[in-house]
Amino acid sequence: MGILLVNALMMAGPYGLGAITDPGASVFDRTVEGAVQTFAVGKFYLMFSFLFGYSFTLQLASAERAGTSAVPRQLRRSLGLLVLGALHAVLLYTGDILTTYAVLGLILIAARNCSPGAALRAARILYGCLSAFLLLLGLGTLLVPDAEADAELAEGLPELIAGYRGGASSVVQANIGQLPDQLLAMLLMSGFVMTAFLVGLHCGKRRLLADTGNHRAQMRRIFVLGAAVGLPGSLFMAMAVSGPLGPRWSTFGAMVGTVTAPALTAAYICGMLLLMKTARGARIAAVFAPAGRMALTNYLSQSLVMALVFTGYGLALYDRLSPAVVILGALVLYAGQLALSRWLTARYRYAPAEWLLRTITLARLPHDRRDQPAVSR
Repeated sequence: MGILLVNALMMAGPYGLGAITDPGASVFDRTVEGAVQTFAVGKFYLMFSFLFGYSFTLQLASAERAGTSAVPRQLRRSLGLLVLGALHAVLLYTGDILTTYAVLGLILIAARNCSPGAALRAARILYGCLSAFLLLLGLGTLLVPDAEADAELAEGLPELIAGYRGGASSVVQANIGQLPDQLLAMLLMSGFVMTAFLVGLHCGKRRLLADTGNHRAQMRRIFVLGAAVGLPGSLFMAMAVSGPLGPRWSTFGAMVGTVTAPALTAAYICGMLLLMKTARGARIAAVFAPAGRMALTNYLSQSLVMALVFTGYGLALYDRLSPAVVILGALVLYAGQLALSRWLTARYRYAPAEWLLRTITLARLPHDRRDQPAVSR
């Protein structure tokens, strides 16, 4: 749901989440964008990345139980993600994350035998270096603002809008034209993705999610500290990018938000795990669990539906809806996905995208229950 809220605003128009200042945006529009900036932007892709690293250890255990080498499986899985991600980026949404997972997943394969402590130390070093670089980069733009770059972006908006409102070939061309900028953004994000991979690998090797009952005190501390660090950073980012601080602060604010996002993500994870241990939390988790079992299918189908709504594939509403309407529509879409996920998982073992990726990973049809990875409870 968090991924959907961010992607919906990005796919709805060229001004999504303050990438370019929208001169016609109302105070309410900016408030809606600011709320998404504060609570969603930069947090949920890290959560997925953490889970990707954690589930990698489950994949290794699955291969060991099956008596086969894990490396060929993981290489095929990365290839499958790469192809799916490339098609997703060209045809539907340029902000795809699957290609990044496919490439960085190769590093996980190489690090599969490292100790939990080594994975955590590498994550800390990588996070520290990246954070220092981004903060210095942000300070540089604050001290030496580049107004010409914003003007160049604004000049290309009419062509971009026309491209996404045109026919199918026009939409594909517009997506391809956006890929160089998206590649640069992915390069900046990839370090934090890898950091989350390594933290997930550390937690998976220690099986921390298999028995969270013994770590409640630690999770409470992480929740409090993560919120105390991450929330102010996210609020500052929202004020700079979508709020009253203005364009001069936007890049620096975005960097501060990026650096502090892992803290708020950790607070989200620990907060949800603690909630799930309560009776009410268990009922809430049961509502969302079917969607989690088919997260890849839901992720791709979200982009498909939004492409049909916003681009020339369908209604061509690109740059025609306010942020509030976009967010409301995204929540309605996710409610529909919850219902569909419950229906599908009650009748089928795998959703379409999960079935396809598992077939590629195993190099055979996934029909034997023994090949299913262990699930932490």
